This record gives sequence, structure tokens and C-alpha cells, in this order.
Amino acid sequence: MHVAKAQVTDDPARAAPVDVVMFCVKLWDVETAGQQIAPLLADRGVVIPFQNGLESVEILNRVIGPERVLGGVAYIAATIREPGVIAHTGTMARLRVGAFPGGAENRGHEFAATCRGAKIDVEVSQDIRRALWEKFCFLAAFAGCTCLARQPIGVVRNDPDLRATFEGAVQEAWSVARIQGVALADDYVKGTLTAIDTLPAEMKASMLHDLEGGRRLEAPWLSGAVVSMADKAGLHAPISRTLYAAVKPYLNGGAR
Repeated sequence: MHVAKAQVTDDPARAAPVDVVMFCVKLWDVETAGQQIAPLLADRGVVIPFQNGLESVEILNRVIGPERVLGGVAYIAATIREPGVIAHTGTMARLRVGAFPGGAENRGHEFAATCRGAKIDVEVSQDIRRALWEKFCFLAAFAGCTCLARQPIGVVRNDPDLRATFEGAVQEAWSVARIQGVALADDYVKGTLTAIDTLPAEMKASMLHDLEGGRRLEAPWLSGAVVSMADKAGLHAPISRTLYAAVKPYLNGGAR
């Protein structure tokens, strides 16, 4: 797909107020970018973070106000191949969106209707917090294991030891979610193992692309976050701790 004559800017202050900001920055830039987009949300504008991790919603609530923040989940395997070129692996390309209790539920439905009109696969979630955790528990393990092995998911799922490591990491994140009152299914871990068998064998986590490119990593907000939340809850997360420790020397980037 070629997008011709795209209207772009590196200065949000130069853009006019909008109905929706799809917020897709890396997690260490949430607060700064949130402050930059605040003027865009005049009138009834809302922001939907389609990011990894769980913390961006809390930060945006503080910077922009919870009445303007919806929840969003993106399911896609993509990377920046070169400036201006996005490479999409496989066919998965789906969005979920929803309001938190007391939020602008109608705006989520309006956004979804507009997406459907553009033939974008989108679902309005009645429990967006659970949807965020469903992706987080998978992604923390997926990113951690593919980075640990420096290999795509096909290698991870086909090696018994790596597959067991992935399963254990998902189990740890699931336990953290459940102790926080998130209604993840009892068979979530089993379902996640089934799901990775359907993914393209060459699929890599975006964090592995960043690791290979010598760029900064989101690990503190993924496996590192599992470890932090487990510690606070009095749970043990040795696998997630190992996955996080393995990439800590590269958190701020490093040589290829």
C-alpha cells in the first residue's frame, strides 16, 4: 500500500484540533508526547494509546485528563524497514478500543464506526482493561523470549526449552493480572500457547527489531514491569526476571 501526499508534521502545535489522536510513541516518550498533543484535543477530542505495556494510560490520565483518554490495543507485526517504509509480517492487523469506567464510551463507538467505514478490523471492548492485560501477558513473554534467543517465534515455539520458558513467563504475568483483579480466563495460558502456533514463523517482537538495530528497548515496561508488579504483590517471577536481566545491558541501545 502506498500513501501518497500524506499530511505530516514533527510539531503537533502546528496541527489543528482533531477528533482522535492515535497515540503510538515508544513508552519512554509518553509524558513528553502527551503534553505536546494536549492542544489537539480541543472540544470533544480524545486520545487512544495503541502501545505496548500498561502504564501509558495512567500517564495520559494525569497529563491530559481521564475524560479524554480511551484504551486501545493493536494486534500487528510490523517494523520500520527504512524511513517512510513499514514492513508488515503476516496478515494480522486488528484494533480493539474501549472506554474505562466513566470514560467517553460514545467516542469509542464513533471511532470504531469510522474505522469500519475504512475497512479496518476493529472491535469495541466492553472491558478494555482486560483487553490490555490480555495483550500485555502475551507480549511480555513474546518480546522477552525472542530477544533472549535472538530468534523469531518459530524457533521459540519449536524448541521445548524455549517453549517452556515462554509458557512460564505467560503464567507469571497471568498470576500478576489475577491478583490485581483482572478477569483473565482460567485457560488463558493454554490459549496463548495455541495462539503462537498460528503466528508466522518469522514473526519477531518489535523489541527484538530494536535490539538488533541497537536502539533503546521497552523491556522495563514489559518483562521488567512483570517483575516489579510481582514483587509488590509478593509473587515470584523468576522467568520474567531472567528475561529482563538478559537485556538490561542493552536498555539504552548498543552496538549491532
